[in-house]
Amino acid sequence: MKRLAAFLLLAEAVALPDLRYFRSERPVQIPASSATHTCLVVDANLFAHAAPALADVRLYHDRTETPYLIQTSAPPAVREQTMAALNLGTRGGQTVFDAAMPATSYSDLRLNVTGKDFLATVTVSGSQQQSGPATRIGAFTIFDLSRQRLGRSTVLHLPTLDFRFLHFRIAGALHPEQIGGLAIEQRSTAKPIYLTVAKTMPAAIKGRSTLIEFTVPAQVPVERIEFVPARTPANFSRDVTVAVTATSPNEQSEAGVPPQTVTSYGNLLRVHTVQDGRAIDQEHLDFDGPQAIFDAPAKWTITIENGDDAPLVPSAVRLQMLERDLCFEANGANGYSLYYGDAALSPPRYDLGQLVHFRVQDAARAVAQAEQPNAEYQPRPDARPFTERHPVLLWIALALVVALLGILAFRTARTETHPAS
Repeated sequence: MKRLAAFLLLAEAVALPDLRYFRSERPVQIPASSATHTCLVVDANLFAHAAPALADVRLYHDRTETPYLIQTSAPPAVREQTMAALNLGTRGGQTVFDAAMPATSYSDLRLNVTGKDFLATVTVSGSQQQSGPATRIGAFTIFDLSRQRLGRSTVLHLPTLDFRFLHFRIAGALHPEQIGGLAIEQRSTAKPIYLTVAKTMPAAIKGRSTLIEFTVPAQVPVERIEFVPARTPANFSRDVTVAVTATSPNEQSEAGVPPQTVTSYGNLLRVHTVQDGRAIDQEHLDFDGPQAIFDAPAKWTITIENGDDAPLVPSAVRLQMLERDLCFEANGANGYSLYYGDAALSPPRYDLGQLVHFRVQDAARAVAQAEQPNAEYQPRPDARPFTERHPVLLWIALALVVALLGILAFRTARTETHPAS
């Protein structure tokens, strides 16, 4: 029996695709173009109705399976590098220091400042040699307005530079012992593309919090949460909690324990003001979503902590996922369809990505039309062992065996109690 079960499990693992066993179909419209490289956007509906990670999605052209490659619009890769503060001291009543910069180009950098409740202007200049002539780059405002509940920012938004040395002069209530060097974030130049999965209008005010709720279909990834603030309050800094929980009791572990809530945190910041003659313009209105994908619809609860400040009620909140493109080599403009809805299939393994390089921005753009039932659909034959398909018969057989053993034991006991004379 064990060998049979193992064989059937192996057969299930290598189940082959067949048009008859796909529940759903989406015809693909390809533009009349001479380009063979073609891509279509994978939308949230496909994630919701296909197997996890799109394992059962197949592309057919005139009933022949067509290899494809899914390319994700990746977020910019971030690599942080820290630099020490050199020659740190004071000059003319201001804190000054130098920093040796990397040999590559860079832009935004963050000063590591330990001070609290400050407002300062940082003048930056650059040079190719530490003691050589310097070029003035600009003056930038850094602040910690925690006492006013308006957050903190020590980021200098510099233009793209390649100076080997930067020189800093800080005017404000910051002393050399409060400066811990600086860090730069080197990001790839590719700008990610996001698709909106769900959007909501402002929700309820409950106590000192703003609550916003979504229901996200099963299997749909959410990689960014974007907030569109209202006009008021004009300036704010708010902590945000995001809690995600499956809404279906089927989403349980093998022990029958409901899944734990996945929680993440972020901060919303908008400061456009002038203080002590210095202009402050900072915004941070989006952050990454928690890594939470369930096999059932999920409830997303976003809580904005207002404290004693005026409630922050965004005009809109958007849950977004990175754009994913299904790319293939088109052979004609007609006869293509996506099929999915066969849970027995494993993810396809094509060598297309090793043979062909797709540039999504240069490919012809196809469109997956509305989902429709597969007219040829029929359930895949049940390959489970007979005992798994009919568990009641197994219990009946076990009951008969127990009854038979009981009868035999009873007869044996009577024979031993009344031996033959």
